[in-house]
Amino acid sequence: MADNTVAAYRRDLLRFLAWLGGRGIPALSIRDLADYAGWLHHEKLGPASIARHLVSLKVFFRYLQLEGVLQDNLAELLGSQKLWERVPKVLSPQQIDRLLAAPTKRDACWRRDRALLELLYATGCRASEISGLNLPDLHVDQGFCLCHGKGDKQRIVMLGGRAVAAVGEYFEHERPGLVAKSGTTPPWVLLSYRGRQLRRERIWELLKRYARRVGVPEEVSPHTLRHSFATHMLAGGTDLRQVQEMLGHASIATTQIYTHVDASRLKAVHQKFHPRG
Repeated sequence: MADNTVAAYRRDLLRFLAWLGGRGIPALSIRDLADYAGWLHHEKLGPASIARHLVSLKVFFRYLQLEGVLQDNLAELLGSQKLWERVPKVLSPQQIDRLLAAPTKRDACWRRDRALLELLYATGCRASEISGLNLPDLHVDQGFCLCHGKGDKQRIVMLGGRAVAAVGEYFEHERPGLVAKSGTTPPWVLLSYRGRQLRRERIWELLKRYARRVGVPEEVSPHTLRHSFATHMLAGGTDLRQVQEMLGHASIATTQIYTHVDASRLKAVHQKFHPRG
C-alpha cells in the first residue's frame, strides 16, 4: 500500500489503543466495540474517517485472529456508518486566478510556490503526487508529466502553457540555488528551502497561507484544487471518461460526483432537454 495509507491505518490503530485505555482486547464485547464507534463520532470525525477507522479495526482483528490471539472477530459485526455523497467544494476560476498569483517577490521561494500552485491546478494531482514528482517524470518541452498515483499506478497528466511557464521560471531562477543548499543532486522537481523534498504537509501549509492572503475560503486544501480542476474541465465540455483518466480514478462512479457541482452546466442541460426548460 502507499506510504500515506499505511500512515493513516497506523494513526487509526493508535487512536483505538488510546480509547482502549489498557483494557485487554480479548475481553471486549460487541457492545464495547459499538461504543468505540460512538466515541469516534464524539471526537467529531467525519463519516469517511469513521468508516476507515472501522475498516482498520476489522483488518487488525482479523490479523489477531490468524495469530491465535482472538478466537472470534467481533469487529466484523460492526456496521460501517452510511456514507452520503457530498458535493465537493470548488473554487471559481476568478478565485483560482487570485490564488495562483498570490506568491510574490516578498516570499522566500515565490517562483517555486507559483510553480507548485500551477502544477496542482493544471494537473489535478494529489499533494503527495506533486511532492514525489521526479525530474525524469517531468517533460516540460512536451507539456506533460508522468504521475505516480495510488498503488504506484502511472498516468500521464498535461501541464498547460501557464504551468510550463511557471516551472520554467522556477527552474531557471530558483531551483539551482536550492540544489546548492542540499549538497547533493536531489531528484525531486519541487524542493524545500534547504534543498530537500517539499513535503506534502508543507504543500498544505503553503496553500493555506496564500489562500488567506487573497481571501480564498480558509478550508481550502490541495484536494480543493483537484476538485476545481475536474469541475472546470467538465464545465468546459470535457468527457467524463477523460476526466476519470486524468484524475486516476479506478471507477467512473468516483468521477461522476463532479457532474453535480457545476450549476451552469446543469442549468444548460435542463434548458436544452426539459419540456419546460
